[in-house]
Amino acid sequence: MALKEEFEIQGNWLFKWRSYLPLLLIILLIPGMMDFTLPSGSRIMHTNWVIFCLFISFVGLLVRAFTIGHTPEGTSGRNTEDQKAETVNSTGIYSTVRHPLYVGNYFMWLGIILYTRSGWIALTFTLIYWIYYERIMFAEEEFLRKKFGSDYEDWAGRTPAFIPSFKNWQKPSLTFSLRNVLKREYSGFFAVILSFTVLEFIKNYLVDGELYLQTSWKIFFSVGLFIYLLLRTLKRKTRILHVEGR
Repeated sequence: MALKEEFEIQGNWLFKWRSYLPLLLIILLIPGMMDFTLPSGSRIMHTNWVIFCLFISFVGLLVRAFTIGHTPEGTSGRNTEDQKAETVNSTGIYSTVRHPLYVGNYFMWLGIILYTRSGWIALTFTLIYWIYYERIMFAEEEFLRKKFGSDYEDWAGRTPAFIPSFKNWQKPSLTFSLRNVLKREYSGFFAVILSFTVLEFIKNYLVDGELYLQTSWKIFFSVGLFIYLLLRTLKRKTRILHVEGR
């Protein structure tokens, strides 16, 4: 089998499991947390670092939110069965990068990985992430090339795959839909909050020998859980978050 076909088959398989397989990256946190210590023994420095890591993860969430908020129905979805696309997204953030959702995913994960303050773990994560998503991106692009032909080729020829370039920026063709973002991104939002809360819980045990959470983290987690459950209920039980054509 030619390497091109092999990459496409691998990419389509990884695409179907892309909501679950990346969770294996959590394994990278184990060696970093086993030897965890406060930076220079300072809790203030640790808090500042965690805020920075949270900022990185929420940048990823914002990239995803901006993408989802401007895209039409039938594209940029969370489907795990097969490739789907009703049109080639080429405006807004898609005029700067071909795979903005995966850029967002990278920063969401990077913030969590950086919690360990380990350079080699961050580099290992980046390498694994690139190898994994490179195959998914290859399979997606083969699907788009076969379905849309020259329309896809023209767009891909001027738009980088992963590192954004703003020289060809085009205004989004659709207005921003907050409801669409809330409907589709609440799980990723809560996943970030849950991840950092668990890391803080583990950190407290490793540093202080006690299983506890600070009040601020309890509030942070509780608010995140409430928002998650509220949006999940609204999505499944009502049409409040439904936007026609999104």
